[in-house]
Amino acid sequence: MAGNTVLSDDEDENEIEVEEDDREEPEGDTVDPEERDDEEDEEDEEGEDEYEKDGFIVDEVDDDDQDEEEEDRADSDEEKQRKKKRKKRESEKNFVLDDDDYELLEHNVGFRRPKVESKKFKRLKKARADADEGQSGFSDEEEFDGTGKSGRSAEDKIKRSLFDDDEGPPLEDIAEDDQREEEEDGDIGEDEEEDEMADFIVDEEEVDEHGEPTRRRKVNKKKSRQAPGVSSTELQEAHDIFGDVDELLRQRKLGLERINRYEETGERRLEDEFEPIILSEKYMTENDDRIREIDIPERMQVSEESTGPPPTDGMSIDEESNWILNQLVHDRGVLKKDIVRFLELMHVQKLDVPFIAMYRKEECQSLFREAESQANKADQNNPEKKPTIRWHKVLWTISELDKKWLVLQKRKSSLQLYYSKRFEEERSIYDETRLHLNQKLFESITKSLKVAESEREIDDVDSKFYLHFPPGDAVIDEGQFKRPKRKSQYSICSKSGLWEVATKFGYSSEEFGLLISLEQMRRDELEDAKETPIEVALRFTCAMFENPEAVLRGARHMAAIEISCEPCVRRHVRSIFMDNAVVSTTPTADGSASIDSHHQFAGIEWLKDKPLTKFVDAQWLLIQKAEEEKLIQVSVKLPAFVHKKLIDDAHEYYLSEGVSKSAQLWNEQRKQIIKDAFDGLLLPSMAKEARALLTSRAKNCLLMEYGRRLWDKVSVAPYQKKEHDVNTSDDYEAAPRVMACCWGPGKPATTFVMLDSFGEVVDVLYAGSLSIRGQSPNDQQRKKHDQQRLVKFMTDHQPNVVVLGAVNLSCARLKEDIYEIIFKIVEDNPRDVGLEMDGLSIVYADETLPHLYENSRISSDQLQPQPGIVRRAVALGRYLQNPLAMVATLCGPAKEILSWKLNPLESFLTADEKYGMVEQVMVDATNQVGLDVNLAISHEWLFAPLQFISGLGPRKAASLQRSLVRASSIYTRKDLLTHGLGKKVFVNAVGFLRVRRSGNAASSSQFIDLLDDTRIHPESYGLAQELAKDMYIEDAGDDVNEDEDMLEMAIEHVRENPNLLKSLEVDNYARSKKHENKKDTLNHIRLELIQGFQDWRKPYSGPNADEEFYMLSGETEETLSEGKIVQATVRRVQPQRAVCVLESGVSGMLFKEDYSDDRRDDDLTERLNEGDILTCMIKSIQKNRHQVFLSCRDSDLRSDRSQNYKNIDVYYHEDRDNSETEKEKARKAKQLAKKHFKSRMIVHPRFQNITADEAMEMLSVKEPGESIIRPSSRGPSYLTLTLKIYDGIYAHKDIIEGGKENKDITSMLRLGKMLKIGDDVFEDLDEVMDRYVDPLVTHLKTMIGYRKFKDGGKSEVDEYLRKEKTENPSRIVYAFGISHEHPGTFILTYIRSSNPHHEYIGLYPKGFKFRKKMFEEIDRLVAYFQRHIDDSLEAGPSIRSVAAMVPMRSPAPGASGGGSNHDGGYRGSSGDRERTSTPSSRSGRSDYRNGGSHESHPSGVPRPYGGGGRGRGRGSYRHQGNEGGSDRSKVVEDEWKDRDHRGGGGHGGSNGSKRVQSHAGGSSAGWSSGW
Repeated sequence: MAGNTVLSDDEDENEIEVEEDDREEPEGDTVDPEERDDEEDEEDEEGEDEYEKDGFIVDEVDDDDQDEEEEDRADSDEEKQRKKKRKKRESEKNFVLDDDDYELLEHNVGFRRPKVESKKFKRLKKARADADEGQSGFSDEEEFDGTGKSGRSAEDKIKRSLFDDDEGPPLEDIAEDDQREEEEDGDIGEDEEEDEMADFIVDEEEVDEHGEPTRRRKVNKKKSRQAPGVSSTELQEAHDIFGDVDELLRQRKLGLERINRYEETGERRLEDEFEPIILSEKYMTENDDRIREIDIPERMQVSEESTGPPPTDGMSIDEESNWILNQLVHDRGVLKKDIVRFLELMHVQKLDVPFIAMYRKEECQSLFREAESQANKADQNNPEKKPTIRWHKVLWTISELDKKWLVLQKRKSSLQLYYSKRFEEERSIYDETRLHLNQKLFESITKSLKVAESEREIDDVDSKFYLHFPPGDAVIDEGQFKRPKRKSQYSICSKSGLWEVATKFGYSSEEFGLLISLEQMRRDELEDAKETPIEVALRFTCAMFENPEAVLRGARHMAAIEISCEPCVRRHVRSIFMDNAVVSTTPTADGSASIDSHHQFAGIEWLKDKPLTKFVDAQWLLIQKAEEEKLIQVSVKLPAFVHKKLIDDAHEYYLSEGVSKSAQLWNEQRKQIIKDAFDGLLLPSMAKEARALLTSRAKNCLLMEYGRRLWDKVSVAPYQKKEHDVNTSDDYEAAPRVMACCWGPGKPATTFVMLDSFGEVVDVLYAGSLSIRGQSPNDQQRKKHDQQRLVKFMTDHQPNVVVLGAVNLSCARLKEDIYEIIFKIVEDNPRDVGLEMDGLSIVYADETLPHLYENSRISSDQLQPQPGIVRRAVALGRYLQNPLAMVATLCGPAKEILSWKLNPLESFLTADEKYGMVEQVMVDATNQVGLDVNLAISHEWLFAPLQFISGLGPRKAASLQRSLVRASSIYTRKDLLTHGLGKKVFVNAVGFLRVRRSGNAASSSQFIDLLDDTRIHPESYGLAQELAKDMYIEDAGDDVNEDEDMLEMAIEHVRENPNLLKSLEVDNYARSKKHENKKDTLNHIRLELIQGFQDWRKPYSGPNADEEFYMLSGETEETLSEGKIVQATVRRVQPQRAVCVLESGVSGMLFKEDYSDDRRDDDLTERLNEGDILTCMIKSIQKNRHQVFLSCRDSDLRSDRSQNYKNIDVYYHEDRDNSETEKEKARKAKQLAKKHFKSRMIVHPRFQNITADEAMEMLSVKEPGESIIRPSSRGPSYLTLTLKIYDGIYAHKDIIEGGKENKDITSMLRLGKMLKIGDDVFEDLDEVMDRYVDPLVTHLKTMIGYRKFKDGGKSEVDEYLRKEKTENPSRIVYAFGISHEHPGTFILTYIRSSNPHHEYIGLYPKGFKFRKKMFEEIDRLVAYFQRHIDDSLEAGPSIRSVAAMVPMRSPAPGASGGGSNHDGGYRGSSGDRERTSTPSSRSGRSDYRNGGSHESHPSGVPRPYGGGGRGRGRGSYRHQGNEGGSDRSKVVEDEWKDRDHRGGGGHGGSNGSKRVQSHAGGSSAGWSSGW
């Protein structure tokens, strides 16, 4: 057995001690094997093992035992004996006594406990298999030095506790463990249940020979498929403890390499110990190592993994440049020779895009014209005008097209190889005739593949190949799996011989394609067969095709399929379709109900015939999304005239010109083929392609917009101090000291973080009481204390600027508080305040990016001990100091930058698409800004952009960073070659890496070349020195001594005297020096000698008023704009106005005249209550005051003030069917009610967060008496009980909530502490159910089950009683029925002579109310009725009771709560006649008892009128009959009333009367006159 590698603490980690097989055992005397065998023979029959399998725990050596049993069967008895002896020997060697026995031995005879091998589960399994024989008796968990004492250091103990104390070895021991696993034989098949049981029983603690507890470790006997070792969760634990574990992984890798030098049994890899995802995130895989080592720019290597190595020969580059030029249709000024040169620079010289943009501009001038046009050309020759940072879109576009071209060529090559192989297989299958046809097909396909220039065209060729050479027919090699073969209709027809009939139709598909695409002229006229189609088809009938018609159908199908798969036909149709096709959209029923003027899809629901070529933005993505949500229907088709011309052209080239009857019959077949091929196959296929093309275009537009917004973020220069001169060279000394502030709600508290000029944390202050608004002495004292602390904080650190995270409107008040403190500092301590503090600015900043940094892994690495709010504040300040570096920080392996929302439509983009654009933007920006190497060495966070430097990438950058940090500083660019950069990568990167006296090199006296502090590439140092020398000689005259130091003096001279270069005419100088081809380079050198690494970014400017408003409010232009419908909560009510607050915290002002259309003089205090929720429209926005003005008028809510969507697109044409308008409006209103529905925070079995319509729908399938409690549309101070009275009839009862804390919307949405229904008060919903609902339902069911109860409406009951009266004319017949008009009441109908009379009976928890009397039982009510049938009722019902029953019309669509209808609203709902109305439809009085009278307004909030009996809709309610007597109708005062679905009596709040005709007709004195 091979020796074990042991790392000793006394040795250096780099030293490896290899123990040999014949080492001595550390404990006990050596025993002769012969003697041992004799002793074992006597003990063979004793118990085999001290561990038993009791069925509860599966022993982990079961598989080993099984293997041994199988071997025992095959081996001789002698072999079995030897194995048993060896096994027993192992058992004795590892024999362990109980702890008590060891203590007893030590106490009595001084025997100390021997050190034994650790076992994974002491009570579950054996510690070692027989392969462990001869190993040390020391525990694998412990490391010992030569004296036998534990040599573990504190650091090692920490590392030991790094990965699950009880479940695994430290990293240093993994190699030892895995080595043993390889050396152990017979242990491969161990049961996989080991891992599952690993945590089931807690290991008992063992002690070592000194009595110290020792840890156990698992004996990992099985190599699982998943890489053993450290998991991602363990790595996360390590990360939480120690920070970044990159160095730990790297050291472990080096350790494995050292171990491998002493290994004889295979190489150990890092992949064997860590999960692949961990290694991938840390760029530690073998592929990453290969990329690091190869001297080619990293991004090129990554690209070539998918594209393959690019061709470098001139012919291939020329061919590719032609293709790229054809793709650049919008860039007319691009020249082919420049594309050729660009490709040569990339493919042959391996130069990265930013290098070409900076240093090879002269060689491909036309590629930069777009960027130059963005700048003002008039300023280009201005020596005082600095260059501007540019996004080189054309270069990146060509680079992307280059990748597409290479992928195309790679696919074409692969397909060509496959086609050749597949064609060779076909040679042995078909006969000669078919073989000849196949040969022609193959040649045609090969030719088409060669000229294919797009993925679509390659797909066309591929489809044609698979049509004629289906993969299922190939001969399968032995050992391969045969793929299931799908039999197409085409293959069935072909095998039946119908291809011969298809050839009779005339031109082949290829010939037809060449003709219709005008690639070939018609030479000979098409000759028709002499036989008719039927006669030809008769020869090919068979079992599959039994008659000629079936044969012709099959042959036509074959011909149509072949035409539809012909590449030249598809190319011709595609060009016509893409140039002429139009898109139309119409809303579905759901779409009409859902899409309003503010909806995301408002501008796309009615597009008419919009050409594909007019889609120039991301609009198609919205259309696609709306179609997926089934809100619109989309059609993509050719206009009728284009379609007709296409078909006519096809007929012209496919039909013959013969006039015979046979020719006409063949032409009829051909027309059918064209129809099937074009209308059935080609055009639908083209429509799908058009959709894919539109999607690709839209995503590209969206991607460019995403990139533009990111570019706007990263192309901004750092904030500059006011006195800073932009032309000074030492920009980092001029960098501002920033005090960053993040508002906190209390936990965490508002936090101030002071950063120095380099972005490092200097101090932190928590001031949670700074913004307290309370007036109590305690609050004021705490606030004053925090103010004093902040004064000292700012006085001590003297910030140059204060940046405040804008997260909510509290930040606006916090900004005022900070300004007060600044003024106080200046006034009280003018001598202690520096010039920077005078006029100190406070700027708002968006906290979106800092939030991402706060929650990122990189922030815990860089600022590990700091809490989250501090890390957020640090990011806020650093973004102000260096936006590019801060954004780059979030571009690490986790790619947190992708969570930065830059575009509202970016969800349509994939993560890879977004990061590709992020990388493009960051590479362009980083290389034009440059990176100060020495400064980044001293301040790690400034290293973040290094991965975007030309030639580098995350892998090479991480390696370079580690090397530079170890060196602590560099003094010349050439030193970079000693830090792992190859020559090609060095050439790409060196010009963008700045080497100067900064960071650790600032105090060094070592010489640093001034040119290393410029963007001048080392290849141009000679030109720069020559230019400086010429300027120096010209300025100094004859005083110049040409010696070795002269060049350095010349460079210093021109750097100190920039005016010399500012006046230089570069064109003249280039001509004089014969450098006409170096004009751009010389001008670049001139600018850099004037000021090296001048910041080309646009100056920082703070957010404008609009940006501040949207940052503070959390709203966007899409969510908060004029004309938008919003929900507002009333906070304070005054007579002439109400102060409201929107959900975002923005305050809203509602004036009396904007409350209602009725123009009444009532104060708002009588109409609104604090806490009411209103549905309002935004009239205007005052962004500087963070305030909006609202309107609740019905006319404003109905009006569509946002027509902007429809005006954007000229193809928007609304075309609604007038007959469906009202129906759709009703659906739309219903949908709107659902949209504005407010859910309540109530938990109860009977409570549901649903609208009235949904409640009635749920109850529709239940029995009468079932009920649901739901939110009321009247606002958060009400609930509604919806009760099913009968099938199709539902009643709604208001439950008034009291005892609420009106602190915020959350407290308002909770259940009130007191509930009230009429005069009854309840503590909770359970009491409501027990005392109110249950008795009510009992009486309801009693009435429904009564013998005199009849189904149906009032007229049906009347008819029934008439029949009964006819049969029994002497009786007074009567019956009870349900009141459909007033759910919750019953109708007592009776006939004395001929006409029916009706009286109402109220339903109450106490019983039935009839003629103002309450009856607990129906029989008593009937008896009373029979005795007092002739009693008169002089006193009519109260007006309020009448008004409660009068239906009213609804003038406005509904809002929240329960559907809407324009006809009117009832408190109850009855079947199809249900007329539901939302709160916005109530303009009349809504009467309710014992709580004041309320009128609801269109927003859904009750309007308080004050006193209890005052109504706005007073009038009389009369029943008129034909009989002399008067009908008696009595309605209880506390009627079931519809507060969600109707208002009070009268329309619009005006006085008036409402008359209802009795079914019987006639007249009556009515309610007031009695009987």
